[in-house]
Amino acid sequence: MNNSLLRLDAVSLRLPGTALRPVLDDVSLEVRPGEVVGLAGESGSGKSVTARAILGLLPPKAEVAGTISVGDLEVLSASPDRLREMRRTAVSMVFQDPRAGINPLRRIGDYLTEALKLTRGWSEQRATQRALDLLDQVGLPDPRRHLRQFPHELSGGMLQRVMIAGALTVEPQLLLCDEPTTALDVTTQAEIIAILRRLQADQGMGMLFITHDMDLAAAVCDRIYVMYAGRIIEQAPATDLFARPQHPYTAGLLASTPRLGTGHDRLQPIPGTPLSLLETPTGCAFSARCGYAIAECRIAVPSLVSDGERTVRCVRWQDVQRERTSVSNDSTVGSAT
Repeated sequence: MNNSLLRLDAVSLRLPGTALRPVLDDVSLEVRPGEVVGLAGESGSGKSVTARAILGLLPPKAEVAGTISVGDLEVLSASPDRLREMRRTAVSMVFQDPRAGINPLRRIGDYLTEALKLTRGWSEQRATQRALDLLDQVGLPDPRRHLRQFPHELSGGMLQRVMIAGALTVEPQLLLCDEPTTALDVTTQAEIIAILRRLQADQGMGMLFITHDMDLAAAVCDRIYVMYAGRIIEQAPATDLFARPQHPYTAGLLASTPRLGTGHDRLQPIPGTPLSLLETPTGCAFSARCGYAIAECRIAVPSLVSDGERTVRCVRWQDVQRERTSVSNDSTVGSAT
């Protein structure tokens, strides 16, 4: 019996003819019941592909190795019928762009009730009442009016609420959120996050929260996996990750985030650009951008090293942690004085 809601073990994914390196490379992660887990990294690191692999939504010629388990179901070997049943009853996804995810030619009510009527056999009345309840839960003030509207009549924040309501129609055990606040203003972003956290806590769901925003990950997640070039390079409880990053990439993401009251006027960007799928470096994929890199980093891919509840893929993780802890302490002293 699998006690995890979601477990990925050594998952690798390659797209023949379009890439020289794997899109995902030896990815392992876990989401437990009631837990919010972050998957963070720059655009192009493989975060969204990971979510689609969990749902079994991959191109026909994709070459996949490893295992993906949702409860007791092994996704990669499951039949199409079993996958549809999983999506219908256990797992839902909130996509990044609601305007691309909701049919613009159909009313909001159709979007929310169709699956309930077709897959559960609910009556029109029962499905409509469920849709009204969900729109009320996600904070839309006049649910009955919104059911009659088309997507173009709603703002981006309102439409994202509709997409969250749609994801909750199946009462999922696991919710996948793929950057659900992209392109929203900060006030609307905060409202959406508050809704997700409240619904997750009320319903006891597990959640995989995908983001490139480290501060957002800290506010939402219990644990965070950091991904670079298709690999998990660090995993830790959120508070530990921010207090003591162990991988140079994680430290770079944190250092490049604007912060008030630190005494630093300039951001510290990560040099270089993310690795493309046409680049196949030996050793650590981050070594060309890393100020800590030594000759060993360019020879072989670092193994994952465990440090209590944490894991990191770096040969110099202790040096990174020591330096970042010192910087954090200095900033605290400076702000206090």
